[in-house]
Amino acid sequence: MNFAILRKLKIKMSLIRREMWAITRKLWVVALMVLIIAMLLILTNIHPFLAVNAPIKADILVVEGWLPDYAIESAIAEFKKGKYRQLITTGVPLSKGYYLAEYKNYAELTAATCIALGFDKNKVVAVPAASVVKHRTAASAIALRDWLAASTIKVDSINLYSFGPHARRSWIVFKEVLNPAIKVGIIAAEPQDYNSQEWWKSSEGFRTVIGEIIAYIYARFVDWKT
Repeated sequence: MNFAILRKLKIKMSLIRREMWAITRKLWVVALMVLIIAMLLILTNIHPFLAVNAPIKADILVVEGWLPDYAIESAIAEFKKGKYRQLITTGVPLSKGYYLAEYKNYAELTAATCIALGFDKNKVVAVPAASVVKHRTAASAIALRDWLAASTIKVDSINLYSFGPHARRSWIVFKEVLNPAIKVGIIAAEPQDYNSQEWWKSSEGFRTVIGEIIAYIYARFVDWKT
């Protein structure tokens, strides 16, 4: 056996050997801790982010018609507290009970609910939107824009009254449709179907928030137009 040849081959192999990086146990622990902290921050902050409250000085309160009755009651309380001069309800046609209902869309249904709760009928206007397959919020915003353009009411700003984690998505859409002519503030009604501070502990809260996260990302980065 030629030991000189073997020695040369060993030297060549040692020269071409590559070092390999590996994640240490400490690094795995740090990465896991960072992931846990990030998840906790998301869990505790995503609901306030989606259920945004940023009202502005405005004479008009616009209420999304699909809100539950208790949210409509809180919208009336906001109207009185904010000293608005007009309440406008929006909404698309009813998705259930259309053929049996006296009111055929959420805008008229919510306006009638306000009046039934003692609200001054001269201060509420229903602005129904067209029937659409998707982007119902955009359809409502467009119907409102067209109604305001045709009305004699001079409007420079409105506050939009929405519901829980849906608020930020509605705010984005209404601002896109109404700006720059009309400034838009946002108020989110507090959900009563789940604890907003621990939304992940109930099926209703989990389903609502996760669905709104997906819908917000779609509206913000993909498409919101009807």
